[in-house]
Amino acid sequence: MKVTLLGDSIREQYAPRVKEMLGEDFEVWYPSENCRFSKYTLRGLFDWASAMAGSDIVHWNNGHWDICDLWGFGPFTSEEEFVKNMTQILDIMQKRHKVIIFSTTTPVRSINKYNSNETIERYNNLIIPILKERGVIINDLNSLLKPDIDRYICEDTIHLTEEGIERCAEQVTRYIKEAAERLEKNCGSTPDENGGSEEGPGAPVLI
Repeated sequence: MKVTLLGDSIREQYAPRVKEMLGEDFEVWYPSENCRFSKYTLRGLFDWASAMAGSDIVHWNNGHWDICDLWGFGPFTSEEEFVKNMTQILDIMQKRHKVIIFSTTTPVRSINKYNSNETIERYNNLIIPILKERGVIINDLNSLLKPDIDRYICEDTIHLTEEGIERCAEQVTRYIKEAAERLEKNCGSTPDENGGSEEGPGAPVLI
């Protein structure tokens, strides 16, 4: 079964480990580049189309670049634009792939000057209901790491420690494997009303 991993530098950190954990039963592809902003990912879907072709499952995140406030003008991507970009990304992927898993934006250390947990939570809470309504499985990496941020987020205040990489990779792998099992067993099924939860994936979207 083929899987694509899309996302920012957090994805870049855990992707190689996820590939190892999934093993020989899965073909795993991910861009060699950082997928950055939601709009960059939207543009990238055109360039990555051939490499992603045949992927049954796409595990995807955007958020940190969108919510970043470097100049004090507010997030680079407004809430309205974020929703628009993310739903357009989903429109494209649901036409091409059977199961979409979205991982929430991970927390930062409180001393981070440009990305705040308050904004991260606001954008996560903004997009999650919209994606769930469309049948996307939600992998809540934010809640996974939030109880012990200093353990899982390194001194640069945003990226994962080795423990954080392992913790995320384990959960991403589990969600992908569970979605793959459900896909194989329930061909033709439709998403449950929750579209997945923190306890595990909901029924996959089959297109």
